[in-house]
Amino acid sequence: MDFSLTDEQRDFVAAIRDFCRRECGTREQRERLTDGFRDHHSAELYGRMAELGWLGVTIPERYGGSGGTMLDACLFMEETSRGLAPIGGYATTLIVAGATQRFGTEEQKREILGGIARGAVEAIAMTEPEAGSDVGSLSCSAERVEGGFRINGQKVFCSNAHIAAHVLVVARTRRTEDKHEGLTMIWVPRDVEGMEVVPIETMGGRETNHLYFNDCFAPEEAVLGEVDRGWAQLMAGLNVERLILAATQLGIARRAFEDALAYVKERRQFGRPIGSFQALQHRLADLATDLEAARLMTYWVATLVDEDPDRMLPREASMVKLFVTEVAKRTTLEGMQMMGGYGYSSEYDMERLVRTALVSTIYGGTSEIQRNIIAKALGL
Repeated sequence: MDFSLTDEQRDFVAAIRDFCRRECGTREQRERLTDGFRDHHSAELYGRMAELGWLGVTIPERYGGSGGTMLDACLFMEETSRGLAPIGGYATTLIVAGATQRFGTEEQKREILGGIARGAVEAIAMTEPEAGSDVGSLSCSAERVEGGFRINGQKVFCSNAHIAAHVLVVARTRRTEDKHEGLTMIWVPRDVEGMEVVPIETMGGRETNHLYFNDCFAPEEAVLGEVDRGWAQLMAGLNVERLILAATQLGIARRAFEDALAYVKERRQFGRPIGSFQALQHRLADLATDLEAARLMTYWVATLVDEDPDRMLPREASMVKLFVTEVAKRTTLEGMQMMGGYGYSSEYDMERLVRTALVSTIYGGTSEIQRNIIAKALGL
């Protein structure tokens, strides 16, 4: 299989790299854009990317996008992560964009996809206090009333809800013996009456939230897809969600490796650069090999998605999410170790890269869940 990029794709990557170098290439620039590194998303920077047409890379042209491929989107996420661009809202936005393209009405596509191409952030709410890895056990309810639904319950760890134009809520509209039946996806505007967004303070800064619903009304036309068919719709998108997370962490891992490599070439101890010691050389050689494998796996799964966007890829998507996020975690922690106290210091980017990578093996399905899915695909 040919994984070489087209001339257009190489130019796209070069343009993103140049943009990140100019707009957020220094620590001072990133600190200003993120309120002292507390915010993971800069609306200012995101807006400039929207003007360049990059946020609509996978959105059809008739809705304001450029009609690109999933591989194009992965290149965008990889390079912006590598360039430390604070656009943390993009990953969930792309997940929501995919769901909208698959199941949305024409009116929903015009509003949601058009808004994304212009710079809107979107969020999706699945996890609850008692429904994490077991999403099917969620209990947040959407009771049918005249003209629509009334939502009550709680969601937790909803990334980007505080900056999103809408939250795509997965709620229970019917209870049956099969916990996977009776779920529905419903659009809720962020500022709607009856939904409270409460930020959760994390080691990664301001990025995720509690959501509390108290008789929150959503009209009938706010349903995405079919009522009670939300589980099947979720499964259709989870494969791509895992690829999105992998592409983002691929960029994080690459940046951590490059920073560590530059450091060991310059840092001197015992009269010579520490990179001349075989102990570090072998560790860096292993990381370089892992990164190349992670890159090829990410591009491979992206091409599978582009070949048939409707095909389910549970094994491959779980493999890429598992492997790349574990590589990112290992690379950042090794980078911190090689840099010693400087890797732990907020003066350098490595400690923030560590914090970003650590959670990646948890969200979007833990590494343990990914292994369960892969094992099931093997007939175990």
